[in-house]
Amino acid sequence: MRKTGLKVMAIAAAMAMGVAGCGSSATASSTSAASTAASTAASSTAAGDVSEIGDITLIMSSRDQFRSMVESAASEAAASMGINLVSQDAQDDTNKMLSFIETARNAGQKAVIVNMIDPNTTAQCIEAAGDMKIVFVNRMPENMDDLTENSAVVSSEEKQAGIYQGEYLSEYFKEQGKTDVNYLMISGTLGMNSTTDRSEYPITTMKENGLNPTAIQSDLACEWDRAEAMNQVSTVLASGAEFDCIIANNDEMALGAIEAMKNANIDPSSVPVVGIDATADGCAAIQEGTMAMTVFQDPIGQGRGALMACVNLINGTPLNEGTEYELDETGRVMWVPFEPVTADNVADYAS
Repeated sequence: MRKTGLKVMAIAAAMAMGVAGCGSSATASSTSAASTAASTAASSTAAGDVSEIGDITLIMSSRDQFRSMVESAASEAAASMGINLVSQDAQDDTNKMLSFIETARNAGQKAVIVNMIDPNTTAQCIEAAGDMKIVFVNRMPENMDDLTENSAVVSSEEKQAGIYQGEYLSEYFKEQGKTDVNYLMISGTLGMNSTTDRSEYPITTMKENGLNPTAIQSDLACEWDRAEAMNQVSTVLASGAEFDCIIANNDEMALGAIEAMKNANIDPSSVPVVGIDATADGCAAIQEGTMAMTVFQDPIGQGRGALMACVNLINGTPLNEGTEYELDETGRVMWVPFEPVTADNVADYAS
């Protein structure tokens, strides 16, 4: 199992030794800090020639706990390779994002990393980049056909996160001898691929495992935001609605639901609340028993992977060269795997 702490140690080891990253591998198997650092050291030329890379701009849609970790990991990886990474915050403004891309192009940069605000703007981002290479990190394009030979994606396969949630809930309710499950779904931004997959696959998985999941109402669209989730779940609780579990598309919204339950004098541990991301706050909630499980989405892997993908696009080498991650069948998407986190293993992920 690949642990957050181990990833940080591996990057630190790479920086100390002035190398780019660890060697390629087709799997995401368990590693130790020593073996990860050793493979890093053994692949000092994995990233190829970086002497002519110059500056690379990283544009974040906005900054929260998870995205800030992506940004930090990319910055650390760039520093270890002698690349100057210029970070920008678009503050959820697509026009600002496009302007930052154009500024990087006008400055003669060879590549840009973009954490999109709206996955439907992939083509606009690519057009703004011109001849620059562009790597989309974390958020997948809505239409993958928009990708060109100069563009790529580094992300995690969203459906897998939903499957892990569904597997946990299936086991939980089977142990209780319960097959009819009433659930409350808290979703991110409607229409985004990540929202769709994270909402669909927990339910599909429970059905495949013999449960009969039923939504108590339409999904609460809370835009990935803790405060919004707290407000909307508070309204649901005030109505007297009953449910057997809460399924949230990310930890922030799961934590908002937990706060709403506390405010209503309901014990959050009385029903399983599941999230995604394994943020520090999410892991702390699992340790205190208020959140049942989460799914680790690797911000360090995504940040470092995006930087490596930029270098590889510029050098004309395989997108995942110098990483341990797999590509999809097109060779244009690098997958950073999800990992389930429960009370049994949360200590491995808690910061």
